[in-house]
Amino acid sequence: MIRSLVFLLVLALSGCGRSAPPSTSATPTFNKDIAPILFANCTGCHRPGQGAPFTLLSYADAKSRADEIAHATTTRYMPPWLPDPGQPAFVGERRLSPEQIETIRRWAERGAAEGEARDLPAAPRIDTAWQLGTPDLVLTPAKAYALKLDPAGGDVFRNLVIRTGLDTDRFVRAVEFQPGGAPVHHAVLHLDRTAASRQRDGADGRPGFDGMGGPGTQEPDGHFVGWAPGRGPILSADGMAWRLSRGTDFVLELHLIPGATPIDVQPKVALFFSGAPSAKSPLMFKMGSNAIDIPAGATDYAITDRYVLPADVDLLSLYPHAHFLGKEMSVSATLPDGSKRSLLHIRQWSFHWQQDYQLVTPLALPRGTAIEMRFTYDNSDRNPDNPHHPPVRVEAGQRSTDEMGNLLLQLVPHGDADRLQLTRDVAARQAAANVAGAEALVRREPDNVENQIFLGSSYVDVGRVAEGIVCLERALRIDPRSSRAHNEMGGALLRAGRLADAVASFKRATSFAPGDARLHYNLGKAQNAAGAAADAAKSFDRAIALDAGLAEAHDELGVLLFARGQLREALGHLQRAVDLAPDSAIAHSDLGGALAQAGDYDRALVHVRRALELDPENAAAKENLARLRRR
Repeated sequence: MIRSLVFLLVLALSGCGRSAPPSTSATPTFNKDIAPILFANCTGCHRPGQGAPFTLLSYADAKSRADEIAHATTTRYMPPWLPDPGQPAFVGERRLSPEQIETIRRWAERGAAEGEARDLPAAPRIDTAWQLGTPDLVLTPAKAYALKLDPAGGDVFRNLVIRTGLDTDRFVRAVEFQPGGAPVHHAVLHLDRTAASRQRDGADGRPGFDGMGGPGTQEPDGHFVGWAPGRGPILSADGMAWRLSRGTDFVLELHLIPGATPIDVQPKVALFFSGAPSAKSPLMFKMGSNAIDIPAGATDYAITDRYVLPADVDLLSLYPHAHFLGKEMSVSATLPDGSKRSLLHIRQWSFHWQQDYQLVTPLALPRGTAIEMRFTYDNSDRNPDNPHHPPVRVEAGQRSTDEMGNLLLQLVPHGDADRLQLTRDVAARQAAANVAGAEALVRREPDNVENQIFLGSSYVDVGRVAEGIVCLERALRIDPRSSRAHNEMGGALLRAGRLADAVASFKRATSFAPGDARLHYNLGKAQNAAGAAADAAKSFDRAIALDAGLAEAHDELGVLLFARGQLREALGHLQRAVDLAPDSAIAHSDLGGALAQAGDYDRALVHVRRALELDPENAAAKENLARLRRR
């Protein structure tokens, strides 16, 4: 019990920022030497409303914990910052200098003196204001989640669903997070444009649902929005705002540490909007392994991955992710000229303090650069974070007691051709990786419906349609009411040319999840392919009513209306598709063709040329361009 108490006290010491160099006086005092360090590096979290279990705003606060503070800083457990020095400079680095650490150690060792009152600097201003000023929108869960006391000291992973209530699309340039006094070790913001999270919300009688994210959730386009104590505001790199579509739900994934008393968890998320989307948008690329299988007792189990960039890019940020067994992480880049540089090195991973690491200056990586990652894991009793004692075999999975080994890289391609090449290459690579990971999951838990759906859809993605249908049939035998299984089966049957069966599968999917816009869109696609244009139009209308930001539904409905001769209505939907998906060659080509039919040849040429810039092999755009030139 005593060891646990000391651990929690040490664990909570967090902060950010820098202070002036400490005094070199023989006997440091709080007022002259320690307060400047704590105020600059610790009180960002150790103040009211920020989740830390105690404050560090006064001499009395610090004196009672002097030994713990000295131990936490001497071991560099605090401030919480995992990367080694000597790598690319990251935004918001939290690191004390050796001189600051030594000053704290001597202060604690020599009696933790207070010092002269005149030496005490002004304490940080304590209020509830947001660091970036007045937000455009502040969101909070409708109901608080009651975090109960856990005598065993286990962590809690809970997803809270927040409805944004927006009646129009907005572009988010920054996010701030306030835990409201709850013991939040980290939070990740996901988006859900389907009804999946709403359906799971409160199913166990409490707000939200357990786990780490969930089916239907995704990251904001090309961004990772994660918070940890001391993180501060989360700003989009170089002003690259991300789209928050009307009707989208937030799914706030929280890693909570139960304390000595129960507490209500109801954090706040502040959004700061931009007036328009940015000219450049990043892509998020994932490396890693889905085939992790760590024997009990292994102390240095390793996974590796390597990827050669097919295009010129700028690297904006890195986000490494593992669970409790993670040990050491290294990421490097070998340039085409043979030179090698470290991108990230974490000597001792901690699941408790994960975050993304944004480069102060974007790093240009030319095509042909090889990015390599190596993660190691400790599944022995020597790992204090190991959730299993004695250790057990651990495989890849979504639960916190499973393991993961992912590295997200935020990249900005240099041009349209680079973006297209990278997107295609990454999609093919990810599809193959999904097959390997899904096969491993099914071997471990063949009766898990989500595993069978994952494997079936992964097979379909790589063209193994017949095998995919077999897996999806197994999933439906396990859970005949799974909307996801019916949806994926519809897609597989569509790929197989079984149009009537595909329509029937999508109809069943929408019957079990009537609020999911994408399911209605998929049904419309199948109906249109089967020749039922009127039914397809109704399905696309329904999808748009549920999610006005679904660009694909606007485009498909626009094409269908164009075929009917309803040119004015078609142009409205096709223009909306381009507004929502400005990097879609298909949307630009379709709009260009409709504008040409309407006699607006100049605008038509602009969109057709843009389609070919985005995808030089787009057949429809080539044909439209040829017709415009003949005219």
